[in-house]
Amino acid sequence: MDCGKRLLSLFMSEGAPDLRANYAAAFDGHLKPGNRGALLLVDVVKAYLDPQSPLYAAAETALASIERLVTAARQVGVPVIFTNVVFQADGRDGGLFYRKVPALKCFLAGSPLGHFPESVQPADGELTVTKQYASAFFGTTLASTLAAQGIDTVLITGFSTSGCVRASALDALQHGFAPFVVRDACADRHSAPHEANLFDLQAKYAEVVDEAQAITIMQGFPAQ
Repeated sequence: MDCGKRLLSLFMSEGAPDLRANYAAAFDGHLKPGNRGALLLVDVVKAYLDPQSPLYAAAETALASIERLVTAARQVGVPVIFTNVVFQADGRDGGLFYRKVPALKCFLAGSPLGHFPESVQPADGELTVTKQYASAFFGTTLASTLAAQGIDTVLITGFSTSGCVRASALDALQHGFAPFVVRDACADRHSAPHEANLFDLQAKYAEVVDEAQAITIMQGFPAQ
């Protein structure tokens, strides 16, 4: 049985222990939104939306949620921050990550799979953070940029849940920003890693919220 099937079996087996009760014994803390927030779109690019791409994540439903969240953020003045991935022609700036994941060739400079979809494009003045590794914080200026704006809370969306979303949420926490991962606005190539990672993020590193909760949180921030 492969890893994905084992995870799905674990979540669905009637004979398995109650995972929530088990985890609650050790992981029962919660985070609250701070005073200022930003909406982070992690790698919302065509590589995860094109069925012909090796990274396709069946992310169309999540994209629709992201579109609504971007509209809501702009309406209340919450900064929208995009990330993308770009590698040099030989992939040298991707190091071991590039060697480990051959599909990262989708993000060689100039590849159309690295482009943002037509429905979600940075507006004038919105920040795009270009990265070479999973986390939006690793090797980038994102943490210092957020701190300079007094932002203490990050609502995280994007692709994929088990990869760059998870890594970015973990690093947000470790840099002192409260991470709120928006369930409806994330996607993965299979439901098992998607659900397993959301479960673990909620237990240990972030708050996992739905789209409506995310919009309510953004509406509670002062306009920036």
